[in-house]
Amino acid sequence: MLFRKKKDSDEIDLKNLDQEGSRRELTGGIDNIVYVLAIFMSLFHIYALSIQAVTMWYVYSFHVGMAAVLTFALYRGSAKSSGNAIPLYDYLIIAATVFAFGYLMVEVEGLVYRIGVSPTTLDLVVSIILILGVLEFTRRTCGNILPTIAIIFLAYAQFGHLLPGRYGHRAYSWGKTLSYMMGLDGIFSTPIQASASFVFLFIVFGAFLSVSGASKFFIDLAVSVSGAYRGGPAKVAIISSALFGTVSGNSVANVVSSGSFTIPMMKSIGYKNAFAAAVEATASTGGQIMPPILGSAAFIMASIIGIPYMEIVKASLIPALLYFYTVFITVDLEAVKHNLTGLPKDQLPKFKTVALKEGYLILPLFVLIFTLAVLDLSPIRASVWGIVTAIAVTYLRKETRLGPRGILKALSDGAKSSCGVIAACATAGIVIGVLNLTGVGLKFASAIVALSEGNLWIALVMTMIACLILGMGLPTTAAYLICASVASPALVQLGVSELASHMFVFYFACISAITPPVALAAYAGAGLAKAKPIEVAFIACKLGITAFIVPFMFISGPSLLGVGKTSVILLATASAMIGATLLACGFQLQAFSLKLDKVSGILLVLCGLVLIKPGISSDAAGLAVAAVVLGFAYLRNKKAAARKDGTAASGPGADA
Repeated sequence: MLFRKKKDSDEIDLKNLDQEGSRRELTGGIDNIVYVLAIFMSLFHIYALSIQAVTMWYVYSFHVGMAAVLTFALYRGSAKSSGNAIPLYDYLIIAATVFAFGYLMVEVEGLVYRIGVSPTTLDLVVSIILILGVLEFTRRTCGNILPTIAIIFLAYAQFGHLLPGRYGHRAYSWGKTLSYMMGLDGIFSTPIQASASFVFLFIVFGAFLSVSGASKFFIDLAVSVSGAYRGGPAKVAIISSALFGTVSGNSVANVVSSGSFTIPMMKSIGYKNAFAAAVEATASTGGQIMPPILGSAAFIMASIIGIPYMEIVKASLIPALLYFYTVFITVDLEAVKHNLTGLPKDQLPKFKTVALKEGYLILPLFVLIFTLAVLDLSPIRASVWGIVTAIAVTYLRKETRLGPRGILKALSDGAKSSCGVIAACATAGIVIGVLNLTGVGLKFASAIVALSEGNLWIALVMTMIACLILGMGLPTTAAYLICASVASPALVQLGVSELASHMFVFYFACISAITPPVALAAYAGAGLAKAKPIEVAFIACKLGITAFIVPFMFISGPSLLGVGKTSVILLATASAMIGATLLACGFQLQAFSLKLDKVSGILLVLCGLVLIKPGISSDAAGLAVAAVVLGFAYLRNKKAAARKDGTAASGPGADA
């Protein structure tokens, strides 16, 4: 388990939540060895992908094998396992892992012809070690659910021929099933190919940003921009978490790192504990849908769909804007309701000072965007330029210079933090391998279409529920990959574009981090704020409500994905932002200075939904009804104020 249920919310194990597993704190010589191995892993990827071309089979094998070795060294197999030393059985597992992945590299020429067809006895031994090793290192980094799903799929591959009807398949020998999993259609399928080619380098890039001090700059910048305004600390949390989250790609890690600063700051001006935790959890979760990096998932999606990476960035821009805009408006309305002010200006850093002193630290992000969008370089080249820039900019000021130790630390941190993503991709590859081997993926897609009776909206709701359920116990990447493999083809069959179907699945895989009852990001925030996790989760869902709505809207109106004429896209964006504002007002029962009753709140929520959906007629209807509701609210508030003034004037001491 990633956490244990305890009596008090402040006892939640934030350390384990952050690290997605139980980490060892190694010391002495073995710690140095692991440190060097992690550095070597990063350097190998940079060399093989950008300096000297290496056969990709070697890259994939090294990528997964080294991640497994680091995991068995850094993550405990159980709570009883040593927390500062590697036990003997883990050394044996590491040795078996090195043997298996070494065999893949040495025997590559023969394996090409034998995998899934006529494996040798040694091939089968290696495939068993490989599969068990991947499942175990996934269990240690991601929990039990994903390996369990993979085991169920493997069982289906072997025994599915016993099932009657359309969901059965022809019988396969254990040799064919097991050896098939260690090929390019199994463990080393698209997820690992994307992880090894693109994602890993962006994780290393994020590590360099973190070591350079860019994460501190994000917070300082947010404080200087919005800290003095009403509810300022909450707005600081939104801005800083959006900036940091797009690079980190881990909502829980984002909550723990930035929340330790922003949550106490929000509480200091009067935000309730649960609300403060929910703001941080929602903003940190939204970082995964924030361009330009989207927590590295954009590269996996681009590889699966087969479209340029910048198309994913373009499609995610408007939905991300609506998400963070709604959170921003909601916290502002909460500040209005409770008369919360900002932080004293004399205690805040000045924007000019922050920009001049630390602004250069954000240059690597601009270089990344420029090389991708303007120079049209590959993501690999762009990430390497980003890393080089992240190192170079630190030399602009003496106090931020990385030096050899800082560079080596970033290389090591990047490799270590990649283990969870690689594990999720490798195990998702097993699931995809079974789908490819048995053809059951198309059958599942047909089943979704049949259960929905061809109704797109029913199919969308079913897909949403599946993504949320899977995402409650899986990393975002794994939840997205599994749901995309099964559900996206069904949505495509019902007429949805491939891009829209994958974005739909991805959004719900992301926001599962704040969806009750598990809601890992909400648990992390609750631990920092000393609040009830389930209460934090429900508030977070209210704050992030647009993430539950916009995916349905961009299915019906692709303009929200940046598809179509510029005028149509701008109109759809403007109306959707008005709709998001009305949604926030309706849920908060507060239209800025106007207090709303429940009926008005419900009507504004409905108007908001109508406005978010692209369409001239729906926009006109939503605006008209909203204007009437707000007009009556204004008159009602005015009468209430007049009565209050009259009561005060006629009260005791009025004549005096």
